[in-house]
Amino acid sequence: MSVGGIVLALVIGLVAGLIARAVIPGKQDLGLVATIVLGLIGSVVGNLLAGLLLRGELEFDLGGWWASILGAILVLGVYVAVAGRGRRSVTR
Repeated sequence: MSVGGIVLALVIGLVAGLIARAVIPGKQDLGLVATIVLGLIGSVVGNLLAGLLLRGELEFDLGGWWASILGAILVLGVYVAVAGRGRRSVTR
């Protein structure tokens, strides 16, 4: 992968992560690096699922912005659901 490809992947990850954080309600304690990682993981998940649903093949394609954003929303939703369980305190 070229330097331009790496930069493009980071930009896609950042944009997808920021959009996902804006869509999912609640406070997410994520910094800039965690937002980029969230977006990159979401991009991979979203594009793999889009390839499976649309073409019937489980192949990776980094070109779909909409799939990257939807994947990041899905990944952040799962993260909030899982991390939210551990952060609740029991008060009596």
